[in-house]
Amino acid sequence: MNFLAHAFLSGDQPDILIGNFIADHINGNDYAHYRKGIIQGILLHRRIDSFTDQHPVVIRSKKRLYRNNHKYAGVVVDIFYDHFLAAGWSAYSSQDLTAFTARSYGILLQNFDILPVHTKRILPYMMEDDWLASYANLDFLQQSLRGMAIRTPYRSGMEKAVSNLCDHYGSFRDEFREFFPELILFAGEEIGKITGIDSCTSSGP
Repeated sequence: MNFLAHAFLSGDQPDILIGNFIADHINGNDYAHYRKGIIQGILLHRRIDSFTDQHPVVIRSKKRLYRNNHKYAGVVVDIFYDHFLAAGWSAYSSQDLTAFTARSYGILLQNFDILPVHTKRILPYMMEDDWLASYANLDFLQQSLRGMAIRTPYRSGMEKAVSNLCDHYGSFRDEFREFFPELILFAGEEIGKITGIDSCTSSGP
């Protein structure tokens, strides 16, 4: 999953949100210097990614992209699923999306000094354009994927991914709606295992 989903799946726990948010910018086990809650968030992120990558519904989505996106199909699906989460936010949360993203940015800003270098570099741009909420917009999605295509070392086809999304929009949307409630339950259970605290987030219809 991508940034918005990981933030959402952190529950109402700031340190877990931080860890969940920065996990892709942490190499291996280089996290011992963080406080306990942030480490828990990093571990949660990795369990979420593992669950997602192996899920048959997600694999179905990725297969539709292999021809054009090759090994980047999983990256593209993560971003597509953030789009559907942002676009259908009210089905999964009673909190306004803009309020949620503002709170998330605020938590990260309050802890800016301890963030990894790459997170520090992208956070100002992320906040300026409100990336998390903007995933709902297809034009923003196109811009983001085009930028990622330029930065990838190999041909990724990501600059054409939104066209593929539009061609199969209903299929990707239905797969997200089938998968995401299962991921919400999984993440809540994992937070309980990691922290010893029960976590429950409404899975929507």
